[in-house]
Amino acid sequence: MQMADPQNVTSHQNHPGETRPAEERARQGEDLAALLARLLEETGKTQKDLATASAIPYATLNAWMKRTRGTSRVDPDKFRTLAETLRTWGAEVTPKQVFEAAGRPVPGPTDAEREAKLLKVYRELPADSQRALVATAEAMRKGTRVT
Repeated sequence: MQMADPQNVTSHQNHPGETRPAEERARQGEDLAALLARLLEETGKTQKDLATASAIPYATLNAWMKRTRGTSRVDPDKFRTLAETLRTWGAEVTPKQVFEAAGRPVPGPTDAEREAKLLKVYRELPADSQRALVATAEAMRKGTRVT
């Protein structure tokens, strides 16, 4: 294995005064609490502001910030709403960054046509097949969770 010449490698460690884009910082291991704390500081907003604007109970948001409550069962729309709220305040953040910081897989984009097709197929199935389809979908979702 050939090692890179340290003189030809550009990194932010070699340039400490250089700022890194938010996406790069998130990849450097920033968890949800750290990401939200940084973005709230950057926007001059409070946890209470974020809770109110994103319709997430303050106690829930505060528990995420204190790392006393996990996010494995959080509806993905809440993460999207967090990102959108922060973006309206001028923060440079994407839903992908929020999902990754929460240790959650990034769901695919919603597509009304695909959803309608799936619902149509589901409605045409007998009850036992509907239950099997739901069980399969839940197993697929659980299998993609980041642990």
